[in-house]
Parts: sequence; C-alpha cells; structure tokens
Amino acid sequence: MKKNFDFSSMSAVEAGYRRRQRKSTVITLVLAVLVLMLAAFMMLYGNTIYTPRQVWDALNEVEGSAVFTVKTLRLPRMLTAILAGFAFGMAGNTFQQLLGNPLASPDIIGVTSGASVAAVFGILVLKLPGSVVSLLAVASGLLVSCLIYLLAQGGGFSNARLILTGIGMQAFLNAIVSWLLLKASEYDVASALRWLSGSLNGVKLENVSLLAVVVIAASCMIFLLDKQLAMLQMGESHAVTLGVKSKMVRLALILLSLLLVAFATSVTGPIASVAFLAGPIAARLCGGGRTNMLASALVGSVLVLASDLIGQFALPSRYPVGVVTGILGAPYLIFLLLRMNKKSETV
Repeated sequence: MKKNFDFSSMSAVEAGYRRRQRKSTVITLVLAVLVLMLAAFMMLYGNTIYTPRQVWDALNEVEGSAVFTVKTLRLPRMLTAILAGFAFGMAGNTFQQLLGNPLASPDIIGVTSGASVAAVFGILVLKLPGSVVSLLAVASGLLVSCLIYLLAQGGGFSNARLILTGIGMQAFLNAIVSWLLLKASEYDVASALRWLSGSLNGVKLENVSLLAVVVIAASCMIFLLDKQLAMLQMGESHAVTLGVKSKMVRLALILLSLLLVAFATSVTGPIASVAFLAGPIAARLCGGGRTNMLASALVGSVLVLASDLIGQFALPSRYPVGVVTGILGAPYLIFLLLRMNKKSETV
C-alpha cells in the first residue's frame, strides 16, 4: 500500500514537472515570435512605410531610395534593440536569481551608474567622440562593479550587503553626474542628457557587431552555468553538497552579467527598468521554481522593441526608449516596495 502511494506521488510530481516544462517552452516560443514580429514592424514602419519586398531589396542593394533608411537607420536600431534588451533582461534576471532579491537588478544596485559617470565625463569634460565614450563607459562600468563587489566582501559575501553597497554607490555616482551637468555648458548638456535617457538614436552597424559578439558569448556562458545557478537557489550547503563550487560560480555569473550590462549601456545608454522588469515578467508568465533565463532575455528584447515603437510613433512627441521603459518600471517598483513592506509587517 505504501509503495503504491509513493509511486502515485512520484507520478504526480513528474506529470506536474512536465506540464510546467511544456508551459515554459510554449511561452518562450511565443516570446521569440513576438520579438520577430516587433522587429519586422520596426523595419517596415516609420515616416515612410515599406513593403516586405522593398525592405528585402533594400537590404540586398547598395543604392536606392530605401537603402539609407533601411540599412543605415532602421536595421542598426532594430538589432540594437534586440541585443540590448536581451542583455539587460538576462543580466537583471541573473542578479535577481543569484541574490534572491527582486531589487537586485543593475539599475538598482548602481552598476549602470558607473558607466553613466564615465560617459558624461567624457562628453562634457573631455569632449570625446561617441566611440571613445562607449569604450570609456564599458571600462568604468566594469571597474565600479568590481569595486561594489569588493566592498560587499567585508566579513564574507552577503547578498544584502551587496545590494546596500550598490544602492549607496548609485546615489554617490548620480550626485557626481548631477554636479557635472550643472557645471557644463548648455550645448554639451543636451548631448549628455540624450545619452543618459537611454536611446537608440544614432546607433551604427559597427556598434552592433561588437555588442552582438559580447551578448552571444556571455549569454552562452550564462546558459552553461544555469544548472549551477538553480542549485545555488536551493541554498549554499545544498549546492556545495551537489558539487557546485559556489564562490567560483557566483563570481562568474556576476562578472558575465556585468559584462552584458556594461556593453549594452555603452551603446544605448542606461535604458531604465528593463533589467528590473524582465525577470519578474518572465516568472509570472512561465511560473516560478526555475531560472527562466531565456524567457527573461526575450522579455527584455520585447520591452525595448515595444517601448521604442511607442516612444517613436504612439505619443504626441517622440521620446527616447529609456523614457518609456522608465515610466513602465516606476509603478512596478512602488508596488514591489509596498508588497515587501507589507510582508515584513505581517512577519
């Protein structure tokens, strides 16, 4: 009797697991199709509306009325939206899963602020060209991220200490950005503010190629560590028992996520809330109890593509993509803080 009970319980657990797995697979495929549909719409629609045949011809021609619009303006914008959204979504979800806190996104803990300070300093003080500003932003973002990680090591690694250190660093770096903007001339401030708002305007194909290499390489490595991340979520002792080198895996995941954020930010600027929203949305769609890494990355791409289309065509004036994503993220942050506060009061 007991054996029959155990067997039926195992069958129910296995059936539930397969059902959740199928749901996650279907949702991920739907998100991938949605990314392709939004990307196609971005290529077809604009001040001039082209047919799919015209877009295809423009991509294969050197000269023509549609070549400049399609190849120089729309194609780099579309590819950057997909890659940057993918990078922000995956990095944000990795932080949240690794640290077990929905506030642990690169936006909140100060990672993007490091790149922002360097970019604003390069634009306003050093008068550097865009390509050099991007490299400076990458280097600064990684440097500040490593500094945050080292400061959080005092007395042993702590998730809460890392988040609090990041929030403090973000406040400090944002104050420096504000001071630089106040001291700069009016002409230079406009270009700095365009970068800080998070924008796809003026992106070139040469920026896309390097971003694509970094996103593909870092994403593949994160996928390879996905099982170890799932084990770490069960607790440090369980993960070590199962043979996971917790310190090495945690450090590798953090560095890979920082690499994604730094390179994406260097191309587009700090697109607000994408890293913060992608993971929770994917978890809501696919269900909890899994890392939802690919789904979160695709949600990030959908958010950037859709927000850019909304900012360009659905509002009375044109707004950078970061303004639209910031508007989407603010209510969720307030809701999350209220819910966390309510839980703490209940406990």
